[in-house]
This record gives sequence, structure tokens and C-alpha cells, in this order.
Amino acid sequence: MRKLIIASTSTVHGGEYLDYLFPTLKKHFNNVKTLLFIPYARPGGITHDEYTKIVSKAFQKLNISVKGIHEFEKPIEVIQNAEAIFTGGGNTFLLVSELYRNDILESIEKAINNGIPYLGTSAGSNICGLTMGTTNDMPIIYPPSFRTFGFVSFNINPHYLDPDTNSTHMGETRETRINEFHKFNPQPVLGLREGSWLEVNGNSIKLKGNLTARLFSQNNKPIELEPEAELNNIK
Repeated sequence: MRKLIIASTSTVHGGEYLDYLFPTLKKHFNNVKTLLFIPYARPGGITHDEYTKIVSKAFQKLNISVKGIHEFEKPIEVIQNAEAIFTGGGNTFLLVSELYRNDILESIEKAINNGIPYLGTSAGSNICGLTMGTTNDMPIIYPPSFRTFGFVSFNINPHYLDPDTNSTHMGETRETRINEFHKFNPQPVLGLREGSWLEVNGNSIKLKGNLTARLFSQNNKPIELEPEAELNNIK
């Protein structure tokens, strides 16, 4: 049975890394002793080792040790033997490029579909959708494909922001960008606000956290989904 936590962010305003998710992660990673971390997204350009150190420090609070996938010569073999997998945030273009370059996209997909617990935050959540086409990131590198895991039947827009009526910013809103996406792509898009996450158990996909999420579908007005809403029938 698939078990995923797909979170909009790793850190909420005023909090520490992953701390708002710890109660959920304690249950999600029950009996997990070692976590395989995928640091490819490299937020701010930090190294794989630096990123893994940040994650390792956080998971010490759950008595879980962390190993970065970059530490191993045979990543496919490591994925096949992993107790759990976490893909962190950063730049989605870089993350997806590295998944393809190391030829591990399908291996991770198979492992998760076979029941290995997965955590994704930000870019690591964006890739749980059908494609990475609704990322917020700059295209600093070009991946071979925008296709990603497809653990859910829609695209995800992490860090979704509502228009600020008091702002003097004249650029496009997030909703405008998603509407542009729908001129060329048919799949629904879920805007996940900060502090929200999806909990996937088997075929059940449930919105968690205290905030609503905004669901966009082609040629329709967006709708707000309440916490605890089931999303498994979205297509």
C-alpha cells in the first residue's frame, strides 16, 4: 500500500525545519531506522553533503538516521533496499534533471508503489504530480522530460500564494500562471498553501493541515477544498 506525505513546504514561518510535520512523520515513519534522502534539488546551491546534514539533524529528533543517495555508488540498489525515502525542496529543474541523469526515477516510483514510505517537500512534492510543469522555479538546467512520478492524478503547485490586494507588485499572480498552464495542459492543478500537505494511504488522498487548498481545472472556476477533503477522484 502506498504511503506518502506530500507537503507544500519544509518550514513554516517562524518554525524550524520540518517541526510542524513531526507528529505526522513520527507515525508515517513508524519503525523506520534509516531514511534515504535525495538532496538533488540543492536549495540556494548548497552541496549534497550540506543538505543531508540539515535533514539528518532534524530527523535525530525522531531517532532516525539519514543517508544521502549521493553517498552510494549504486543508487538503484540503495533505493530497492531503502526503509523510507525523502526528497527535499530546492530547484525542481535540477532535481528532475538529476533523477533522469542517475536513471532512478522509475526505481523510486516502483519502490513507493510497493509501499516504501515517502516524504516530499516543495520540489520533492511537485514531482509527485503528473509533471513538473507547475513548479515555481527558474529553469536553471533543462531536464530530459517534465514527466514525474504521477503518484497523484493531478499536478501540484507547492507554496501556493493568494493575490495580495495590498501589494504593489505588478507581476502575474500564481492563479494567472496556472491559468496559462491550462491553455496547453489538461490535468488539474492543486495549489497547496504553506503548512498544508497531502496524506496518501493506498488509494486515499486526503488534504491535511488547517488551511484550504485551491483546485484548478481546465475551463472551470477554481474551487476551495476543505481540510480532510478526499482528492482520490480528481482527474
